[in-house]
Amino acid sequence: MTPLGHRRLILTRHAKSAWDDPALSDHDRPLNDRGRRSARELGDWMASRGHEPEEVLCSSSQRTKETWAMVEGAPLEVRPLLRIEPGLYHASPDKMLTILRTASHPTVMMLGHNPGIAELAALLPARPPMDPDFRRYPTCATLVVDFQIDTWSQAEPGQGSVMDFVRFDGRA
Repeated sequence: MTPLGHRRLILTRHAKSAWDDPALSDHDRPLNDRGRRSARELGDWMASRGHEPEEVLCSSSQRTKETWAMVEGAPLEVRPLLRIEPGLYHASPDKMLTILRTASHPTVMMLGHNPGIAELAALLPARPPMDPDFRRYPTCATLVVDFQIDTWSQAEPGQGSVMDFVRFDGRA
């Protein structure tokens, strides 16, 4: 739980997806084995750090929903409200911020896609992390950023404080 006047965003790009079925639409592509491993590692990392969302805003794509399913399989203590948001599918940073502003819980996880998620991640913190992978925001990259605001409707670019940035490649 986060204290009053405090909001936490866990901003995650979906894990690595499969490209082996050319008949599938982009929206319907599932995770590959590496992506499933990465998402499970992310879930374990979140549980170990206490980064547990109370609400999840997830793109409607198969790979984002499957990323969440793998994360949710970790030993998380909180079972969050899950909102599948079709508007997050390949959304711009402005659209993502608009959807974030509708969140009702203090700790929110948002699962989306590049390039929008990388652009939003770069806009939110006052100082971005000094990680060479931050700007490209690879698959399963996750930024944890805190805001000193009372409601998500008050969220603005440049207000956040980076608490963590991590990425998983899912390689054995």
